[in-house]
Order: sequence, then C-alpha cells, then structure tokens
Amino acid sequence: MAFKRFTRFIVSYILVGVLVAITVVWLAPELLDNRGATAPGNSESVAQPADRQTTEQPFSYADAVEAAAPSVVNIYTATRNPDPRNVFLDSPALDELLGGMTPTEDARLDTSLGSGLLIDDRGHLLTNHHVIRGAARIQVMLADGRSAPAEVIGTDPESDLAVLRVDADDLPHVALADTRQNRVGDVVFAIGNPFGVGQTVTQGIISALGRSELGLTTFENFIQTDAAINPGNSGGALINARGEVIGINTAIFSETGSATGIGFAIPADLAQAVLTDIVEKGRVIRGWIGARILPNPGRSGLRIAAVLPGGPADQAGLQTDDIIETADGESVRTVRELLNWITEQSPGSEVVLSGRRDGESRRWQVAITERPTDLTGGAPERPPQR
Repeated sequence: MAFKRFTRFIVSYILVGVLVAITVVWLAPELLDNRGATAPGNSESVAQPADRQTTEQPFSYADAVEAAAPSVVNIYTATRNPDPRNVFLDSPALDELLGGMTPTEDARLDTSLGSGLLIDDRGHLLTNHHVIRGAARIQVMLADGRSAPAEVIGTDPESDLAVLRVDADDLPHVALADTRQNRVGDVVFAIGNPFGVGQTVTQGIISALGRSELGLTTFENFIQTDAAINPGNSGGALINARGEVIGINTAIFSETGSATGIGFAIPADLAQAVLTDIVEKGRVIRGWIGARILPNPGRSGLRIAAVLPGGPADQAGLQTDDIIETADGESVRTVRELLNWITEQSPGSEVVLSGRRDGESRRWQVAITERPTDLTGGAPERPPQR
C-alpha cells in the first residue's frame, strides 16, 4: 500500500508539472526564448539581423522614374520674327549671302522650351502642339546629354499634340500605357523640363479623370493631377507608380503661370490614337457632319445652331433649331459627348440621328465625312492657363 501511495504521489506531481509547462508555452512563449526579448504580442525579436539593418531602405519610387525618365527629352525652339527696324536686313537674299545669319539674327529669333517623350526606336516623339507651333528650329536634348535637331512629322492642334522625329542611334523609348485602369487617388509623377532648369520629377496623385469643358482644346478628356506642372513641363510624361506613361502633360490652372496644384494631362489612349494616325496616315482622321451643335437649356436633347450648306448634315435634311436626342439609338446628353462620338466614326460610314422638329419626331440618316483640318486656329503658344 505504501508503494502505491508513493507511486500516485509521483504521478500527480508529474501531471502538475506537465500542465504548468503547457500553460507557460501557451500563455508566455517569450519566456522560453533566450535569444532576446520581444514586445508583447509580437513574435519577432527586437534584435534584427545585421544584414537586414544595413540593406533595407525606405520605400521609394526610383524604379518607376528610372523606367521612364530616359525617354523624356527637353525641347528648345526658335521662332523667326521680322525685325521692324530694317526691312532690308530681313531680306532672304541677304540671309543667303551671309550664310543664313544676318546681323540682326539674334533679335529676330524668339526662343522657348518644352518637353517631349520618345515612343519608339525610329526616333518618333510626342509633345504638345503649342510647344513647337511656328518654330523655325527645333532642338532636342536627350536625358543622356546628346543633342539633335528634330523635324515635325505632323501636328493636331485640336488635341494640342504634335509628333516629331529625331535621327539618332540607341534611343531610349517607352510605350504608352492603357489608361482604362487609372483611378482617382493613384500616385503619379510628372517628368519634364520646367523653366529650363533640366529634367525634373514632381509627385502627386490623380485628382480627377475625364475633365472637359475647360476651353483648352477642341477634344478634351484630361487627367487632372496635383503633381507640379510648370512652364516647360508641357509635352513631358505623366507616369504611374509602375513607371508606365499614362499621359502627356499639357496645361495648368493658374493666374500666375506657376503650378497651383491643378494640372492637366492628355490621356495616353488619346495620344496613341493621334500618334498612330499621324505616323501611318500623315494626319489625324476624324468624322464630321458639318453642323454646329449647342445645349438646349431647360429641355432634353441638343440644338442644331447652324448647318454648313452642302455638308453632310445639310444633305441629310437637318436644319437650324432641330433637336437631337439620340445617336444610333443611344441618348446624347452633352455637346462634348456627341462631338466625341461623331469624330470617332469612320468617314464613309452612316449614322442615324433622332430627335424633334417643331415638336414632331424626326429621324435623319447622315453620311459621315472627314473632319477638315482648318476648323481651329490652333492651341496657345504657351502652356494653356486659366
């Protein structure tokens, strides 16, 4: 009996010890860790490995900038203006005699600056139309320090875009991104040459998408950003946090001419469409019906304000004060919406516009033609401001 009591005594103490050990492991595992103390509730040791302490860096967007920055160039232009002091000195014959450099050459050249973006290995680059408008000379400075003259391949004043080409080897370039994934709040960076100080990167976010009715260009669908955009940034790249080009920096909202946190960029998909047309067809091709369309305040639909005699709308029977309510069966709400829809139609195609005339329902079948290129006087000669 004594042996049995002794055995039960030993077993009971063993069981108590096991229960205590399980409790300690469950509730206070740090007491068993002799490698160093930890903060309550944190299983990671405060003492960090030496290699982690020396190699880990703060979060950075440097990789995104490095992916796009080499393709952003500085653009310098010179515009020739007549010298009012002496008509004889402005003579082309005298220019040729003096090797193209008259004594008043410096006085007759206005210089300006901007930015551009190389988009293929053939030397094509995008910039704003207002950056190179009227330029007699265009010089491009690459990010690696090389300089080369540029020729104008084509321009599109209605979107304020231009395509140039430089002849140089081993040109860095970057593709335009799909902008359908853009979201308000995305981190973005503007890369360009503000005030001619050299390539500069500024950070912000996408503040708004689809900005229009600003009166800056005929076709507006701007990305709004608070990344600083200043004179000289025009034509440069707006990139996302992955280094993808999502826009071409174009304008600022400012009363002083300097950045105020409201800048605008042409989205990459519009820039790509203009680029493709100019490179492949020599011009931008858009649909047109030859009618001026205005809002219809207080009422549904849009009002025909004028019809070009002999134009597509005139031939289809449209008249002044007709009301347009649908285009190919889809409701139209704004003038910008209908204008963009018409320009997207291929010349030679036919569309159906429906609406009213004097309160009666009407339907017009309109044959789309190519939009003339002389409908606008062009974009401003400096970054548009409001």
